[in-house]
Amino acid sequence: MGMIASGQVSQGGHVYTQTNEIRNCVIHYTRGPDGKLAEVGRIPTGGAGSGTYKPVSGQESAPNAFEGANSVILTPDRRFLFATNGGDNSVSSFAVGADGKLTLLDAKRTGNVVNGRSGTAKALAYSSVHSTLYVVHAFGPDHIRLMSVDEDGKLIPRPERYTVNTMDKPNRVATIATLAPDGKFLVVGTTFDEPAHTNPDGSPIIWVQKNGSPHSIASNAPDPDGLIVFPVGAYGTLGEPKFQDGGGGSPWNPQFLHNRPDQFLIGYAVGDGLALARIGEDGTVTTGPITHIDTGGGLPSELCWVAVSPDDRWAFATNFGYSYVTSYRIEGDVLSVARDPACPKVPGDGTFRALNGTVSSGPSDNWLSPDGAYLYQIYANASKLVGYAVQSDGSLDEITSVRIPYNSPQGLAGF
Repeated sequence: MGMIASGQVSQGGHVYTQTNEIRNCVIHYTRGPDGKLAEVGRIPTGGAGSGTYKPVSGQESAPNAFEGANSVILTPDRRFLFATNGGDNSVSSFAVGADGKLTLLDAKRTGNVVNGRSGTAKALAYSSVHSTLYVVHAFGPDHIRLMSVDEDGKLIPRPERYTVNTMDKPNRVATIATLAPDGKFLVVGTTFDEPAHTNPDGSPIIWVQKNGSPHSIASNAPDPDGLIVFPVGAYGTLGEPKFQDGGGGSPWNPQFLHNRPDQFLIGYAVGDGLALARIGEDGTVTTGPITHIDTGGGLPSELCWVAVSPDDRWAFATNFGYSYVTSYRIEGDVLSVARDPACPKVPGDGTFRALNGTVSSGPSDNWLSPDGAYLYQIYANASKLVGYAVQSDGSLDEITSVRIPYNSPQGLAGF
């Protein structure tokens, strides 16, 4: 049994992920009270994924195609589920039935033209106050596009467009967008200041020559401008952004706490850890020190995905380069590593290497059940979605595993 509050019994529910195949589908699973998953069906999105191709790096076949998260999300009232279709830069809207089953309502293009083999629409945030979807694209200049959602779940693409580029960084790679709990700010993470090129073996190159010496393309390393905060105005429009210090290399994943509306965690793809940050009334961010994981497996760890427990006492961070999850304790303003690793490595098929050169199964999106009892983790290069029971010391015990398509899947949501 997973770790839940004393006296409570874990309830079942539903879990959703997208295949990101050329004919994209959302996979629907039932989640039993014991955390085990059973596939219900695969529902076409009406849009296209990228398949095994990774547009961000140009690799023919690799996990984590778009360097993003939140490509599948639910509205707070659980009436609708939204999913990106990165292959054709579109978004799909589904009605969610009382039994968790999905009915496709709409699929609309974001407005960004697809250049080459695939688009890069990859991450979503939803404002229920403004009935507005924020759609993040890996590549700009129009990194963020807006869609309105009507009462019936239909999508209306809007003309607004926003960038995370700067004058001297015109080719940045955005990761995800997160709305502050009060809805006043949209916080956007970044990973690279320019797209990575590839070696002859297909692995990405994360260094460039600048002024005769090697320079990292990781954002916020060292230029302190890798975290972007947009004020949210009338009808969900965004105001002038603040480019701020994300606290470390590649401030990839800003994740707000559940019970502290002005505090959020940042997961660092190149900074190799987590930090606690605070957002002020004017959108100014102050970031605490990074609490690092053990990087004996090589640098960078690519710690990108973060799930926070409902009571804000635990965080579970996915290390793309290491094929496992690390757990953290949150005690006031102090972060500490609880279990590193929190679970055994999950091997892939041996064909994929992370930025640090380590053979990896490419774990990406994770999702924690609403009661905090079970954590679910995608291992795309292993073709697995694994479920864990959360233990009282922060360790994770595997309790379920289901087969998913090879390399392409992304996004996790549920209830």
